[in-house]
Amino acid sequence: MRQDSPGIDLETSLGYLLKEASSALRGAMEDVLRPLGMNITHYSCLELLAQRPGLSNSDLARGAFVTRQTMNVLLQALERDGVVVRSPEDGAGKVVPVTLTDRGREDLARATAAVRGVEDRMLAGMTVEEQAAARRALRSMVTSLRAA
Repeated sequence: MRQDSPGIDLETSLGYLLKEASSALRGAMEDVLRPLGMNITHYSCLELLAQRPGLSNSDLARGAFVTRQTMNVLLQALERDGVVVRSPEDGAGKVVPVTLTDRGREDLARATAAVRGVEDRMLAGMTVEEQAAARRALRSMVTSLRAA
């Protein structure tokens, strides 16, 4: 790309490369989750609940990068399927915590193993030091963008 070009050089743009990596990761994750009857949002919801029990619908939506409405539809389906339970103290304006059931923990264990395989494949060409440097760089990028 010429220096005076108004566009972004896609060969050197970190933003474009991050988007390309994100797309490749999403596709690989969807491929391993689909046979388990899940998608990335479903898996993210279960992982968030396992690591942070009692999160509300809004907290889960933020953590899974979806709208509250999308998360509510997913939680209704997960509750119907016996994967999660919501606190019975459901009241107007109250936060209703959600927790995993035994079935939810079993589903999560299978999905986690599948996703871990994808991440292992993604990192296979990097040393431990390179992986640590990548984590630091990505955290720094997120922090800088959120501070703006």
